[in-house]
Amino acid sequence: MSTSAQSPAEHPAPAVGQATGATVIDRLVEANTRYAAEFDDPGMDARPVLQVAVVACMDARLDLHDALGLALGDCHTIRNAGGVVTDDVIRSLTISQRALGTRSVILIHHTNCGLESITEEFRQELEAEVGQRPVWAVEAYKDADQDVRQSMQRVRTSPFLLHTDDVRGFVFDVTSGLLREIHPVI
Repeated sequence: MSTSAQSPAEHPAPAVGQATGATVIDRLVEANTRYAAEFDDPGMDARPVLQVAVVACMDARLDLHDALGLALGDCHTIRNAGGVVTDDVIRSLTISQRALGTRSVILIHHTNCGLESITEEFRQELEAEVGQRPVWAVEAYKDADQDVRQSMQRVRTSPFLLHTDDVRGFVFDVTSGLLREIHPVI
């Protein structure tokens, strides 16, 4: 079931036996039941075949496997708002490299990212609303190219990562589907 390009009004009516008040999660669980009925265990290891980790934005418009020509088992995929390298991304990359054998890191931001339209004031607004300021930074940015450079630098200088020589950054154009490489400032 592909829902990525459909609005809620475009989704088909519930199938026979499906509750009419079904939630989106109910639909996803039902889709998983159909998937599992035909699932064959590929017998893969948790180690990515291509020894690469992809760090990218969580934006629903990015179909990373198709955009990069990847198949199941090829890579580790780490996604968050903006695709920025945070402490938790370093944590995941460290496990990916030290425990599961990845050697390369590709960082992917994209055009028209939601993080370009908010600021760190978002944290203050949350604090005013709920009475507690989040401990995490928003990591908002105005210049995707510069943020990719910053993310590359964070990966390259992390003492926890074993392999920092093959780290490259890109900006994905959401209208053309093309990657544009961002080179670090030397």
